[in-house]
Amino acid sequence: MATPEQDPGRDPDTDSGFDLEQGIFSHLLELRSRLIKAIACVLVVLVCLVPFANRLYTWLAEPLVRRLPHGAHLIATQVASPFITPLKLAFYTALFISMPVIVYQLWAFVSPGLYRHEKRLARPLLIASVLLFYCGCAFAYFLVLPAAFRFLTAVTPTGVEMMTDITHYLDFVMMVFFAFGLCFEIPVIEVIVAATGLVSLQKLRSWRRYAIVAAAAVAAAITPPDITSMLLLLIPMVVLYELGIVAVRVLVKPKLASGVADQST
Repeated sequence: MATPEQDPGRDPDTDSGFDLEQGIFSHLLELRSRLIKAIACVLVVLVCLVPFANRLYTWLAEPLVRRLPHGAHLIATQVASPFITPLKLAFYTALFISMPVIVYQLWAFVSPGLYRHEKRLARPLLIASVLLFYCGCAFAYFLVLPAAFRFLTAVTPTGVEMMTDITHYLDFVMMVFFAFGLCFEIPVIEVIVAATGLVSLQKLRSWRRYAIVAAAAVAAAITPPDITSMLLLLIPMVVLYELGIVAVRVLVKPKLASGVADQST
């Protein structure tokens, strides 16, 4: 077959445009394949969890139910809530369990376009991001929620019976899980901004006091209004900030960070 240089009747610009379209089309097909695999994983896990949806909700509600006064219980204020709310929880749980597969499919789509040193840095970051998110959710469930509900039930005025709607409870707990999961990503964020040259290791060290103030503001904003819950988020955020500094020192080479910074200026 003749090449564009060998065939004078072919337009090189047309060929380059055709190659570009083919490249975009192949990337779209690859993206479609990765999305289908990720969605299929979520659906398979969801189907497996649906029979246990009510049991999952009972487990999720345990930190509050254990601290309710004798005779108090959760309520459903809408007709379909006893059916819809456990299904929503099963879907959220399926997403939670499928997160490693979703992250892997994202990595498989993006990694061919990365340099070797970028892959070497991205792999541990992706694994750490998933594990830290899981740790944040577990920390919220086993430590923060019991402390928060202990406080909230203790300050309930006399004559007021605490009757929480099951849908509102699910939304509240999911918000807490998501907030703590994101806050536990601090070391990953520090490594990324250092690797891209946005900040240096020295700046991260010098910003400690500002980081503590910012962490206190975030903890006060997203935790229930008691000092125990606030400290249960503030202390891990400060510790994670320090761990992020250690991770930057280990994973990010100074020459790489400075080189990226020079290219951006």
